[in-house]
Amino acid sequence: MEITDEEFEKATQRGLAKKAAYPAALSVRYDRRVSRIIIELASGIEIAFSPKHVEGLEHGHPADFANAEISPSGFGIHFPLLDADIYLPALLEGFLGSKRWMAAENGRLGGAKSSPAKKIASRENGKLGGRPRKKTLVAA
Repeated sequence: MEITDEEFEKATQRGLAKKAAYPAALSVRYDRRVSRIIIELASGIEIAFSPKHVEGLEHGHPADFANAEISPSGFGIHFPLLDADIYLPALLEGFLGSKRWMAAENGRLGGAKSSPAKKIASRENGKLGGRPRKKTLVAA
């Protein structure tokens, strides 16, 4: 596949716009004391997060985070022992995984929460004999 000069120029402009919008990563390390991955950005800000909340890193062990690599652009962080990557602009936008993974994670966390409304509904359902049975379709 051949890339035209026009396509190359458009890609260069997109890259420059991305660099202007997001600071690049300067360093990445895992702090065992607090169980957090810490990324230092070119803006001077450090961000820290638990790998348990990042798709692809959630099952990793502390030793798996030791050799993280920053891409030449500064926007990617690769964890070779897990074969997992983080895209920094997405991380900064608040997404630590794909939309599908984040939706499942949020649903799991939300389903585990107890609220007064859930307690009341559970008690009312219990008075009625519990959760209703699923209706089965009868073939004619």
